[in-house]
Amino acid sequence: MAPAVDGHLAILAGIPLSFVAVTALWRFIKKRQNNLSLPPGPVPLPLLGNVLSIDPQEPWLTYTEWGATYGDLVFMRNLGEEMVVINSQHIAEALLDKRSRIYSDRPYLATLKPYGLSINFAFLGYGDEWRLCRRLFHQTFRPESAVKFRPMQIRRAREMVVNLVDDPQHYHDHIVTFSLSVVMSAVYDYDISARDDPLVRIVVKALIPGTAVLTPERALMLKTFPFLLKLPDWCWGSSIKRGARASTERVNQMADVPFQYVQQRMADSSFVAQSSMVAENLRRMETQEEASKPAFENALKKAATTAIGASYDTTEAVLMVFVLAMVLYPDIQKRAQAEIDSVIGRDRLPTFEDRASLPYIDAVMRETFRWQPVAPLGVPHATSSDDVYEGYFIPKGTIITHNIWSGALHGMKSGTPDASRFIPERFIDVDGALTGDDPAQYVFGLGRRICPGRYTADASTWSAIATMLATLDISSAKDDQGKVISFTPVFITGVARCPAVFPCSISTRSHIHSDVVDGWRTAEF
Repeated sequence: MAPAVDGHLAILAGIPLSFVAVTALWRFIKKRQNNLSLPPGPVPLPLLGNVLSIDPQEPWLTYTEWGATYGDLVFMRNLGEEMVVINSQHIAEALLDKRSRIYSDRPYLATLKPYGLSINFAFLGYGDEWRLCRRLFHQTFRPESAVKFRPMQIRRAREMVVNLVDDPQHYHDHIVTFSLSVVMSAVYDYDISARDDPLVRIVVKALIPGTAVLTPERALMLKTFPFLLKLPDWCWGSSIKRGARASTERVNQMADVPFQYVQQRMADSSFVAQSSMVAENLRRMETQEEASKPAFENALKKAATTAIGASYDTTEAVLMVFVLAMVLYPDIQKRAQAEIDSVIGRDRLPTFEDRASLPYIDAVMRETFRWQPVAPLGVPHATSSDDVYEGYFIPKGTIITHNIWSGALHGMKSGTPDASRFIPERFIDVDGALTGDDPAQYVFGLGRRICPGRYTADASTWSAIATMLATLDISSAKDDQGKVISFTPVFITGVARCPAVFPCSISTRSHIHSDVVDGWRTAEF
């Protein structure tokens, strides 16, 4: 029986490879008909394309190397997928922003539905469902609405500092709690516990394994060999199917539990009227026609779940990068603390009203975004029609990837040196003011698919960084003999790229005494 089974598997594997060959031939004929050349790129292998040449864990490194060889627009093939990598901010703006009508779709990711991750509307194709989800999201997180979160962001940042002082060893857990606290309140009117919150556990359990498969490179295996989802559980290779099933259960729990929390509170007359994205839209839904309610509720659940997932993936990773930078570059921390002390003194903590007077703090945040981009390739786009740019033909359905890593490595527009080092001064001009360069112009995406929660994310990040710098000393950890514990940073990769937990020491600054911290614990910020 074994040879027969192997023969059937070979036939099944050959079907997608044949499709790859036919598709590649069709593309070649169409390109010749247009008498246009594709962008330059590495020579593909027959059928396989360039898939074996790409670093599967850190593909942005491969794309950056290819950019140095082939230019800022690189074309490649991965089995049946055609991809164009953009290695410059200028071209990214020209295509993703100025031609957003063509470049606003998303590629098909074979892992989305099997892993339960189609609940994230950021990966939806450009269409009516995406527009409805986006509108619901924008109502809560647009600039005018995001301002109202600022008091909560400051309060939560100070709560995080208290947790870091009380329990510095679990600094990553406290950063995660802070990262989710603002958005959980805005979306569900849910007040996260300072430590070990049950909903936080549900979110973390769902997202840590799930986001690792949300890239074209990771999804390629399942797209090429979809039969892997049909294998019986006892069969070799069925771990993919079992993993997908478990992921779906965890993601569904993350989407349903907080949504039901809001519904239960709304049904309980003893609770006062809530002000949250889900509650407000559920009340709005009551006035709609019955036929439209299921689609509206589904879109609302997707918008809410997307907000939670995006906040966890990005804000948490950015703050972990910040802590890493403070450990590795102590002089930067001292200069930032000196600015805070000179501008607002030591008898109070920074607020958003101080932000304009603290340019170096903003420079530290910008450099945190740039130095180790947490989404090196962003979220991939796809072309909805053929296009021509600078004489190059870009076919319909091509995956478009903006290699943010390449722009960050080359110091963005200013071409500043030592791009691999953490140097906030690259964003400060000779007069001590902030320059026009700002990674926020690209790290949140471009065009119609730009992150609609970027204003809230920016404010949450600033409140955390400013508060930590004002109150804490973050330094290298030492062993029992007082020697610095050396380490090489390790990053967990997926859609987002986050430093793994590393050894560090976190304590209050010398002028902050224990009675001050006690006051923070009981204060109503």
